[in-house]
Amino acid sequence: MSKWFCLKKKSKKRAKAKSADTITSITPSRSNDTEKLNLTEERLKLCADEINTFSFEEKPINIKVEDSNTTSTSIPSSFASDLKKLNITEERLKRYADEANTLSSDTTITSNTENELKTKVTFLREKAISKTLNNIKLSMKVDLCFVLDCTDSMEPFIAAARDCIIQVTNYIKHTNPSIELRVGFCGYRDHCDGDGRLQFLDFTDKYEQFITYMQSVFHYGGGDAPEDVLGGLNEAITKMDWKNGTRVLLHIGDYPPHGTKFTDLSDSYPNGDPHGLTAENVLEKMQSKNILYFFGKITDYTEIMLQIFRGIIGEFPVFDLIGGDPIKLIEKFIKATSTSITYAVSMTSTIGSDSKDLYSFQRKKLDMNPNEPDWIILPLQEGIVMWYPILDTLDELKDPNYFNKSNLFSRSFSFKIASQPFSAGAEKYAYFGLDIERNPAKKMVIKEYLHIGRNDSFEKYIEAVEISTIASFLSTEFNLITERKDLPKVKFLNVKLLRCGTIDFSTRYYTIEPKFHNIEYKRFNANTGVITELRPILEAFVHFTYEYTKGYLVVCDLQGIELTNEFLLTDPAIHCVDSLRFGRTNFGKEGINQLFLANHRCNDICKQLKLKHISNGLSEDVA
Repeated sequence: MSKWFCLKKKSKKRAKAKSADTITSITPSRSNDTEKLNLTEERLKLCADEINTFSFEEKPINIKVEDSNTTSTSIPSSFASDLKKLNITEERLKRYADEANTLSSDTTITSNTENELKTKVTFLREKAISKTLNNIKLSMKVDLCFVLDCTDSMEPFIAAARDCIIQVTNYIKHTNPSIELRVGFCGYRDHCDGDGRLQFLDFTDKYEQFITYMQSVFHYGGGDAPEDVLGGLNEAITKMDWKNGTRVLLHIGDYPPHGTKFTDLSDSYPNGDPHGLTAENVLEKMQSKNILYFFGKITDYTEIMLQIFRGIIGEFPVFDLIGGDPIKLIEKFIKATSTSITYAVSMTSTIGSDSKDLYSFQRKKLDMNPNEPDWIILPLQEGIVMWYPILDTLDELKDPNYFNKSNLFSRSFSFKIASQPFSAGAEKYAYFGLDIERNPAKKMVIKEYLHIGRNDSFEKYIEAVEISTIASFLSTEFNLITERKDLPKVKFLNVKLLRCGTIDFSTRYYTIEPKFHNIEYKRFNANTGVITELRPILEAFVHFTYEYTKGYLVVCDLQGIELTNEFLLTDPAIHCVDSLRFGRTNFGKEGINQLFLANHRCNDICKQLKLKHISNGLSEDVA
């Protein structure tokens, strides 16, 4: 029997059961902050605020309880049939086995009972996690090479590269202590400057040696406007000792290579490089060595060059280094260099260091359409949206059986979706969407997994909603504490599962969420332990999730937008001691130990919230 409940009925039942609740502090030391606080009242205030701001209007409908005394509701029969057939546990275990096999070895899973299947899949998951954690450890070793135009106009940029390195290494050491950095340099000028036009310092972890070398790099030469850009890149790619797991080439220059395909400026070599180098053969060498390319832009003269490079290797970060103020230039250099390192480590630790995977991900971004579609010409589609109710207790969070079919709520849904995605991450495509149920229609984001595998995709999307529901619950509990400290709030968008029949009559699944409006989207940290944009409140939130759940899990991979006094986040990952929950981005107990406990540095907000101190990979009193 599959039982379905209406959200309104269940909410009344919960409210009645908890009317006399009072909060108990997470740790005895926080009792003063929460004394005599009515948990139900405060939680409902926060939840109401979040629902009104970020959620769709809920109009749940009763789904029929399948027995002889009930009749069908307005739910489509195909949906009811799919739901009845779906065994979430079995489908999830099969998917985990498939995902683990792609990371470990080919193993055929055959089991007579669910417990036998769980045992075998647990073994495969732990094996795959161990391999992933080892790859992440390798990705933390970084080679960083500055490739700089060293002609007359570049004096302040040469000085900035020299002067920023100590600050960069200190920042990396503070935010990402697991990262080990070697730094190198390659300078280029122009062909008219003879054999001395190219010079390089091979990688070293002796930063004083790098600074001393940079003091001997002089700016001179350069005849016409274009420079020997391809010669400089080729020298760095082929002559330097690239050997670490993450490889970063940060190129800074104000003019393009020679050749009319790059520029219409006066050019002594309009047919291109006199030694036969081309952008294609140089960048293909770079790809074959798994080197990630970043560019520091000084003038618009390099714009055509960047377009040509993107056509070969896909999208890559470009940093704005325009401006004459020396102090601001140093700050920009520090930001560009630090971001290049953390971005590259995040990519290689998440996607892998294989050039095929890295560059296919970057080329994929070229297929995106960043423009909203003409909604008038797109067809109206009908579907069903599903979600889980707000959690009440830690016990519900820890119980995998809570997130089953009987606790799902649903309603019919009318929408439109763009034909092309506007963005893609390591896991999902993102499409512009329009919620037609609203008046006026409301913009939203519709997401689709890149890789589903051989099994029922329904189950995987249910898991995504489960992760979102848990993150939202923990952020609400966190905000109950932080609002008394006048600290920024941490909120997660309300994510739902969308099931629809497409034009070709096949069933398709998505997740849907409200759309951010014209605010820069940032990734603050990754599930691999890398902090890409340090925000103390978010690191304190990750710490809180570990402590609140008594070491059961940590919420990580925090990404979204930053407002004046709050963060709106989406698509988190969860590391959990139960490796049979939360998908392939859950790296289990060892993930918690190696990627959170070993890296976390308690900050002032952790102290304000009286979170237990974490030191040398250990937390006080948390088992």
